[in-house]
Amino acid sequence: MGALEILWKIISWPPLWQLIVLGLIVPLLVVIYILWFERKTAARVQRRIGPLHVSPKIAGGLQLLADLIRYSFQEIIIPKTVDKAAFISAPLIALILSILPVVGVPFTDKPEWFPIPMDYSLLVVLALVTLSPIFLIVAGWASNNKFSIIGGMREAFMITAYELIIIVSVASAGVAVGSYNIVDIVHAQTGWKLLGLLNPIAFFTAFVGVLLATSGFPFEIPESEHEVVAGAFTEYSGLMYGINMGAAYLKRMVYSIVLSVAFLGGWLPYTPGEGFVSGYLIPSIVIMVKATILMMIFSFLRAVYGRYRLDQALDLAWKIMFPLAAIGFGLSLAEAYLGIF
Repeated sequence: MGALEILWKIISWPPLWQLIVLGLIVPLLVVIYILWFERKTAARVQRRIGPLHVSPKIAGGLQLLADLIRYSFQEIIIPKTVDKAAFISAPLIALILSILPVVGVPFTDKPEWFPIPMDYSLLVVLALVTLSPIFLIVAGWASNNKFSIIGGMREAFMITAYELIIIVSVASAGVAVGSYNIVDIVHAQTGWKLLGLLNPIAFFTAFVGVLLATSGFPFEIPESEHEVVAGAFTEYSGLMYGINMGAAYLKRMVYSIVLSVAFLGGWLPYTPGEGFVSGYLIPSIVIMVKATILMMIFSFLRAVYGRYRLDQALDLAWKIMFPLAAIGFGLSLAEAYLGIF
């Protein structure tokens, strides 16, 4: 066995491949595209001359390069008054936990490519996505800055609002199918019986919940620079700040993957074949394309909506979105009783 073959076996080991490639590398590339798409779309809708016309021959690519250079060479300042261990580790742990749920998502129905074969994979994924916000609060507390602490508290308020909405909405997919195995949920959506179409209420509340979860417009509240500077990340600079901002986009991508398999049919209408390419690579591409389209929709909202106040967002979450999520859950129970899936 040659060195290249050994290296390929290591890289293609399902848990490692899924975490590194599908959890980090591919979402990172998608995030780079989404940042470009978000800026160009907002510039065109809002007639921002600079972002719309800078480096037109390469479609505004110089802005992305300028940001990369700025974050790469900007000095990382660690104030003397912070809790250094928590201040440094919190963003890194949050980033890792943001991509960790991908490990529990099967990107094919071929058992040899399951990273973690289990009958309750949907519940495991929902449990994992709730971990990373804890360390965003830790980052605000460790900064020992009143604006950072206020931003962390805002994050805590948002967490209590959005987590329950997402869990109830996404769990509705498992209830309708009668299984919390993601493979079973995807197979139940054959013939274009998409859960997003047959239970649009749960899909809509999950969609809004993801915006709340990742501080997407119009819910960019914890980092509202007009009120609390940069929220929990006020004391961060350079790559540390870039990691904090990038983690939110990566987390949104992970949520988009979960919505794609739970409500949009996963790898369907493609049927996985045998071997790595047809049995795993192509189904993964189909899911990633669906997730990227969702990311584009999330980003487009930045151009057309203003920011909610914290009290407005919480009123929306508890008085409207949570009751709607409960109705969507009830609709899934009715569909399960009628045997639609």
